[in-house]
Amino acid sequence: WLLFIPFPAGAIAGWLALSAYCALYPAVWVWLSWHCFPLNPLKGWDATETRGQGWTAILERFSAMGWWHRQWWVLSAALLWVALEMVLARFLSGFPWNFLGVSQYRLLPLIQIAEFTGVYGVSFLVVYFSTSLVLAVCLFLNHGRPSWSWSKEMAPCLMVLVAALSFGMQQVGTTREPDRTLKAALVQPSIPQTLIFNPEKDAQRFKKILRISRQALETNPDLLIWPEASLPSLRQEDYQKLVEMLRPNNAWMILGADHVQRNRRRGSRSKDYRYYNAGFLLNADGKLVEIYHKQRLVIFGEYIPFSDWLPFLKHLTPIQASFSSGKRPVPFHLPHLNAKTSPLICFEDLFPQLVRQHAQPDIDFLLNLTNDGWFGNSSAQWQHGANAAFRAVENRLPLVRCTNNGLTCWIDRRGALHPAYFESDTGNKDIHSAGFETFQIPLKKEGHTASPTLYTRYGDWFGWMACAITLLNILPGAVRRFRQGQGEGHDR
Repeated sequence: WLLFIPFPAGAIAGWLALSAYCALYPAVWVWLSWHCFPLNPLKGWDATETRGQGWTAILERFSAMGWWHRQWWVLSAALLWVALEMVLARFLSGFPWNFLGVSQYRLLPLIQIAEFTGVYGVSFLVVYFSTSLVLAVCLFLNHGRPSWSWSKEMAPCLMVLVAALSFGMQQVGTTREPDRTLKAALVQPSIPQTLIFNPEKDAQRFKKILRISRQALETNPDLLIWPEASLPSLRQEDYQKLVEMLRPNNAWMILGADHVQRNRRRGSRSKDYRYYNAGFLLNADGKLVEIYHKQRLVIFGEYIPFSDWLPFLKHLTPIQASFSSGKRPVPFHLPHLNAKTSPLICFEDLFPQLVRQHAQPDIDFLLNLTNDGWFGNSSAQWQHGANAAFRAVENRLPLVRCTNNGLTCWIDRRGALHPAYFESDTGNKDIHSAGFETFQIPLKKEGHTASPTLYTRYGDWFGWMACAITLLNILPGAVRRFRQGQGEGHDR
């Protein structure tokens, strides 16, 4: 879906670079699983000895391993996968898109363990089960192994899986009516990305989103929400139209737009102004109450790395200058409802370690303002929503998503998506067309502060544990191979 970006040079370059980069991780997993983990307690055996041998010889070597050593190998391989996902979420600013656990987002009972382990725990289960199954099949195919041997190999994994599903079924099956709700009207203008970068179309954009918003306000919502980059350059007369729209309906409003601040840092070599991708909270009189600045910026979309040294990079992107990043979460307090939300912008809802900082005990729901119009009517919108579902489970908070072009929805605390479908020009309903939808968002009991989940409290403890165990597994083999290499060098 990167090829849908309406800037061909950058789209092709990004597609090739990002695909190649992400492909390194499963390759590294296979290499490390085979070469660095303690596959066999037999003295003198190294995985490299199997080169050139058939599968029968390799299976015989696995069969020669003790049951406990095979189980440790399977467990270590699953933890290695988690460790690599931890790296992927952080290295080069991080790209935690479509972790393996996200593939299970529709299997609600399974993903409930994310409140303890984050999405990494679900990824662990997928790899743990898969490698156990492959090993069991391999041993079954090996001559001389009894047909029931697969059950012995799968037993530990199946017990872990049954325990996770039992907990998940209990969580999914426990439902109750919310004590309070907030009626939110979410506006999806579906502005093509080419128009967003065309200042001559600002008036047309503003007119369209105002028309949809007036229709939304007829439903008497408590809160009107516009997506990321929804507001073009705002003139005084346009702002007055916005105020005149809000006042009669007594509705508060959250919207996404660029924010410009004068640079006040002494001795700074940067320009006189700093630019932010921001979310704004307006009260019913149209007065500005709070501003949130996006913290995680999109590389080549919102900032250009090394642009001072490599100026040609600017020609591969649609931007000519970089945004600045925000420093902290900013809760948006809605006093007329005694409710609080914490906004996220764009792909910030992909980062588990970032979202948990927004999930403070007094927050009623999370809010993501995003613009997936970059990718046309592609699968990127559904994938983005699937990733975001885990943030709701990890922190046990509803997550509202208002988008320029699909997937506008809200996600309940169990991770179930409730999407909005809009009527298209053909008469069919889809997630990509323009329109509005109202949702009743559950709020906490008034005056009640919920206890944070284990993940909200301690973050990626499971992922860091996987990293530590992986290092302990890798280091002895790496040291041994290094010494062997030095010995061979001395012999020569």
